[in-house]
Amino acid sequence: MSAFEQVVLPTVPHAVVVTEADGTRLARGARAQSFPWASVTKLLTATATLVAVSRHLVDLDEPAGPEGSTVRHLLAHASGVGMDSPEPLSAPGRRRIYSNAGFEILARHVAEATGTDFADWLEQTVLVPLGLSSVVLEGSPAHGARGNAEDLAAFARELLDPQVLPPGVLAEATTVQFPGLTGVLPGFGRQDPNDWGLGFEIRGGKTPHWTGTRNSPATFGHFGQSGSFLWVDPQVHLAAVYLGAEPFGPWAADLWPRLSDAALSDLR
Repeated sequence: MSAFEQVVLPTVPHAVVVTEADGTRLARGARAQSFPWASVTKLLTATATLVAVSRHLVDLDEPAGPEGSTVRHLLAHASGVGMDSPEPLSAPGRRRIYSNAGFEILARHVAEATGTDFADWLEQTVLVPLGLSSVVLEGSPAHGARGNAEDLAAFARELLDPQVLPPGVLAEATTVQFPGLTGVLPGFGRQDPNDWGLGFEIRGGKTPHWTGTRNSPATFGHFGQSGSFLWVDPQVHLAAVYLGAEPFGPWAADLWPRLSDAALSDLR
């Protein structure tokens, strides 16, 4: 029995998939069952925004959000707006303040720039091209998507071998923006620095963290309070996704790093 198979998973419905760019390597659970993605939704929203950037409909450094803020600031949680309020708590570029409100501002900005409702833009530019037929956006572009693990893994494969996004755009998106900013990583406390790209959290040297100790510092992705994650480790060309029915809690902070380390041990 492999290390991945030996990890005890929750008894509630769940699914986990480990994939390379050309297909699944390891999988367990109910991969066809739909689950909420919570904040993993932000990766979809970031990708749809970056498509608009690649089509020259949006510029990363154009004003968006509070005074002095840009699209780049909003994507990187550096605009200064609070978690769930559009009111600024800091000047742009000073602190890494994780913000649902910032992504909602971002989506409205993209909708205005493209002349398309954001949910429709997401469907046209990301969901349909990647064949993510189970995925729907129900409400906030910060945390309102749901879908199955097969489609989340397909999205992860796009991040390993981009087709919708030009590779150069994805490379910039997964490079630290506004280096050196400190901030709180929800569920894991203050991180100094709290590295983030354009919508993608970057592992760097963060500890504690929801990825494994075997994950490289270049690992990028996101996790969600619904009990969901997606990470991509470009140094080993692997990605992993997890969805489930149990909300994030201490169980996840303990399980997810062990699950990731087991997968990396088996496949490296």
